[in-house]
Amino acid sequence: MEPIQLLIIFLFLLPFHGVSATTIMMQNKCHHPVWPGIQPSAGHPILARGGFKLPPKKSYTLFLPPAWSGRLWGREGCSFDSSGRGKCATGDCGGSLFCNGAGGVPPATLAEITLTAEQDFYDVSLVDGYNLPIAITPFKGTGKCSYAGCVSDLNVMCPIGLQVRSRDKRRVVACKSACSAFNSPRFCCTGSYGNPQTCKPTAYSRIFKVACPRAYSYAYDDPTSIATCTGASYLLTFCPHH
Repeated sequence: MEPIQLLIIFLFLLPFHGVSATTIMMQNKCHHPVWPGIQPSAGHPILARGGFKLPPKKSYTLFLPPAWSGRLWGREGCSFDSSGRGKCATGDCGGSLFCNGAGGVPPATLAEITLTAEQDFYDVSLVDGYNLPIAITPFKGTGKCSYAGCVSDLNVMCPIGLQVRSRDKRRVVACKSACSAFNSPRFCCTGSYGNPQTCKPTAYSRIFKVACPRAYSYAYDDPTSIATCTGASYLLTFCPHH
């Protein structure tokens, strides 16, 4: 879908009364289905039961309550029965089609957003690892309103120690963070490494950062990773370059 078509769709989605509502349109440009997962931050409502199937070339619009905060990610390789029980190869949330507040099992590329009265904060994070490329593009907002995302295929450059392979072992389906692969304070920014002064980029996080300069690569990667915008609606694209 061309950007101008998306913009027209967004204009129709925006309410015409005085109070604007924030929307996130999720668009699947992957060549395969994606099962979005949605986890609210503590104290915020669950939206769309926390998950659903999004076929290729389809989109789904979420209406966000004021001051909502949470994370969204894409699950891949899922199979569910008629009751919604099953499993996903990446990003699984407790073996259910509907995540219902549960988070995704790392590694998974995360989109994070927090709405406030003054401005929205949003980012794409590889702190929990990577499974597929995603991008966040704001529309009709004011302020810097920069794009955030990781559009490179990190699975093709994932170091051997971080690789998650398919069941038949033939391909890399996800790339772990160094923290989850090695569980050491240096990589996890915990213990004596639990502050920005002592927790620095590592050889592993640099691989992520070079591939995806507009995404969080480790816990204290704030300055180059958090984007802000006021009064926008957002487009969240899975596999944006397909």
